[in-house]
Amino acid sequence: MPEAFVVAPRRPPAEPPPTRNPSPAPVVARDAALAPFARFLDEPGVTDLFVNGADGLFVDRGDGPRRVREWRAAESDVRDLAVALIGAGGRHIDDATPCVDVRLAGGVRVHAVLPPIAHAGTTISVRIPRTLAPGLDELVGLGLTDDAGAQRLKQLVRDRVNLLITGAAGSGKTTLLAALLSQAPAGERIVTIEDVAELRLRHPHHVALEARQPNLEGAGGIGLAQLVREALRMRPDRLVVGECRGAEVRELLSALNTGHDGGAGTLHASGLPDVPARLEALGALAGLDDAALARQVVSAIGCVVHLARDPQGGRRVAGVGRPVLRDGRLHLEETPWV
Repeated sequence: MPEAFVVAPRRPPAEPPPTRNPSPAPVVARDAALAPFARFLDEPGVTDLFVNGADGLFVDRGDGPRRVREWRAAESDVRDLAVALIGAGGRHIDDATPCVDVRLAGGVRVHAVLPPIAHAGTTISVRIPRTLAPGLDELVGLGLTDDAGAQRLKQLVRDRVNLLITGAAGSGKTTLLAALLSQAPAGERIVTIEDVAELRLRHPHHVALEARQPNLEGAGGIGLAQLVREALRMRPDRLVVGECRGAEVRELLSALNTGHDGGAGTLHASGLPDVPARLEALGALAGLDDAALARQVVSAIGCVVHLARDPQGGRRVAGVGRPVLRDGRLHLEETPWV
């Protein structure tokens, strides 16, 4: 570990911290840039690491972020760590590009933000993957829904309903999407598109596309919107956009309106009633007015599944809805859930 980072020997707590859904230790590739976090990488239950500048390190073991009080690092050292982690993922971070997201070997996902964007100093977020993404039955065991709810979700996949999975950050959108796509017949070709490839499917025919950051001269970047257009030429049976954050919502809706049933996407939203406003905001970025966006969504999306995370770290299906058109505006008609 670099001398700049100081972590005292770990003292076992009198009682293990409460964890609602303990998980097996992940298998993480030993990238040299991750050395300051080596102590935590294989610790059972650890899902996320957060460095908030010189303010400290926080570790989430499934019960929320807890400060590691013995962690010490200067702001200059945290910035150097961010540069090394982003570089290990094949991208660059500097004052001209102060916010970057990368995927390291083994599926570790790193997001870094430099000051002055990050007011308290360089901020690093590390998401640690599990050995295998849990299947739908395993998610039932973790409290996502009950057996009847799982059967309804499986039926949506069998019926090739276009799905939009929504929820706040860390609510399990990607995990549920991967579990549902793994239910697709083995003979289908699934093409997934993500800013940073994170979906890990238990499926024999999965083609993953990942966006590319521009180089230092500003050339060579390939965004999600372009990847959606390219994916349409790859004859997908199911087309998936890992997360809609901007103008790519237009390409996703267009694709799902051209016979690509069984597709899916994810969207950040704080609650099911907030989904229409969120979609309208993204549609505005793509040049779609509210009426055009509403018609596209109602035609393209068959079901919206919203996830929530409780204070103990458990994820659950919090609501299900169907997009409808009312007075020319998009609304969600909530449907009963088990």
